[in-house]
Amino acid sequence: MVPLFINESTSEDIVAKLQAIPIGEIAISLWTKTEFSSVLARKVRMQESTEQFALETISKFEQMMTNSCQVITPEATDFDLSAQYIQHFQTGLRAGDALHLAIAKNHGAVSIYTLDVKLAKAASLLNISCSLD
Repeated sequence: MVPLFINESTSEDIVAKLQAIPIGEIAISLWTKTEFSSVLARKVRMQESTEQFALETISKFEQMMTNSCQVITPEATDFDLSAQYIQHFQTGLRAGDALHLAIAKNHGAVSIYTLDVKLAKAASLLNISCSLD
């Protein structure tokens, strides 16, 4: 989600991809909100961003979530499934990515969109539809 709000090499492609999906069909979890905030906090710590810019960007992200997405609150079953996914050691999953996959699986996501090659590979190993775009 970061390339939607901060100009990166993939930003144009990400915007085009998301614009092709009808409003209301995009689901995002509150876990994504946590990770988005974490990325911005890291940019502040690394002096790649100011606090003001980070807070404004997080606010814009939250507005987008509220106005354009179905927001999923992770449940206990999502944490249980993510722990099971991590135990598929060949996936190399870390906790955050396992939680993303579990939320998607438990809440009926048609596909996951990611730029993360490792996440896409893990999704494939777990038979979860994933688009590497």
